[in-house]
Amino acid sequence: MTVKSARKKNFSPYISFSRKEWASLREVTPLSLSEADLVNLQGINERLSLEEVAEIYLPLSRLLNLYVAATQELFNATKTFLGNTTNKVPYIIGVAGSVAVGKSTTARILQALLARWPNHPKVDLVTTDGFLYPNRILEERGLMKRKGFPESYDVKRLIRFMADVKSGKPEVVAPVYSHLAYDILPDEVQVIRQPDIVIVEGLNVLQNTTESSTGYGPRVFVSDFFDFSIYVDADKKDIEHWYIERFKVLRNTAFQSPDSYFHRYASLTVDEAVQVAKQIWREINDVNLVHNILPTRGRAQLILEKGPDHAVRGVKLRKL
Repeated sequence: MTVKSARKKNFSPYISFSRKEWASLREVTPLSLSEADLVNLQGINERLSLEEVAEIYLPLSRLLNLYVAATQELFNATKTFLGNTTNKVPYIIGVAGSVAVGKSTTARILQALLARWPNHPKVDLVTTDGFLYPNRILEERGLMKRKGFPESYDVKRLIRFMADVKSGKPEVVAPVYSHLAYDILPDEVQVIRQPDIVIVEGLNVLQNTTESSTGYGPRVFVSDFFDFSIYVDADKKDIEHWYIERFKVLRNTAFQSPDSYFHRYASLTVDEAVQVAKQIWREINDVNLVHNILPTRGRAQLILEKGPDHAVRGVKLRKL
């Protein structure tokens, strides 16, 4: 190969798969979810099908099962070498992506599928929403309109949580966030008791930079604790459309509750709701996506590429 032809060749750290190519990697992995299961797993305004699960998420669960098994074998080898009875620590999977892109659904499907494999039946799911600062603190710091931005999270607490989980601590607690109240629930916690796998889902979980007035930020990041990471990707215009459609659905459902933080939007007309959603997207979510979330995409070990219909049309897997 000449130098000139080498320059023309498109090198990438990822192996790219079409939907059909990726689906073929399922092999004989059985479909263990039903239509009824999907109703409880899919997000608002998402049209998830069993075909999507079979063609995208079953091959992914097979890959992750192989990775977990390999890690378990490595643990056994180390245990034999050390001659001790050290307990194994959870395998941690990070799931990142924009608001409204469907990362929460991806995380829930993976939890359901992975828990059905015999060698790791206990799979916990943690959302980093629980590590947002309470509203009172965000209001004090003038950050209510930057909720979901890196500075709105109690990163030290999140990293401490990740370190405790990854060190094999018998019991670790995580705060709980309510989307209805739009705030942390002070009297509720999620307890993690040494599961086989922990899935950590959040907007900025792949971030590895920080800003500070001194120029010195933390040298440990949430992603440092991941064994595998996934980024759910889509065109920005499509995500904006999904966000607006979801807002319209919430206007007729969750926002109707007097306990909802967004109850004031329940009486909006459809046109008014669309305008409010567009404004929120433009001033908050789009800015966060462009400046904080999207730049972390290239750090993921696997990227799920969605089309306008919310279906995954391609997969990229980082080369080893």
